[in-house]
Amino acid sequence: MNVNGLPREAAGEASPAGAIDMKLDVVIPVSDVDRAKHFYRDLGWRLDIDYSDEVDYRVVQFTPPGFGCSIIFGRNVTTAFPGSVQGLHLIVSDIRAARADLVRRGIGVAELFHDVDGIFHHANGDRLVGGANPQRKSYASYASFSDPDGNGWVFQEITQRLSGHIAPDDTSFTPELTDFVRRGEAGA
Repeated sequence: MNVNGLPREAAGEASPAGAIDMKLDVVIPVSDVDRAKHFYRDLGWRLDIDYSDEVDYRVVQFTPPGFGCSIIFGRNVTTAFPGSVQGLHLIVSDIRAARADLVRRGIGVAELFHDVDGIFHHANGDRLVGGANPQRKSYASYASFSDPDGNGWVFQEITQRLSGHIAPDDTSFTPELTDFVRRGEAGA
């Protein structure tokens, strides 16, 4: 699959021989299905299904624009506590535009941030700095928001996808991430 969850062939990319096409759907726990449905529709996501047996079961599925994966929520589709899912990442190519779009839609989105270590972001926040990564390196800038139940989402800006190898002249990534990938590739 490519960065948008599309089969590599559909995106004009080669797929390894014998590879099975996989996509990830995520079940999120919510307390009020209609409120969650309204929220995700306001994000501009596509409603795929809203099925109910009219007794005690309901399943709703939404797909973010450009993605081949979806979220599912409803009544009696998970036993997880509403709001307990954290750190769901939405990959975007322009974090400022993605944040501005949600703000325009009335969604509360935190300010942009990056991690001083340049690899990922620390969940406890002690290494986070306000603003996008100064060089706008791929994998290095974030913004977060939550749904009405508190399920936590993170925008992550990725303009160049990691492949397990970073060419010597590639400056798309932070120096820390580049060094880490190159050490892993060398078996260090």
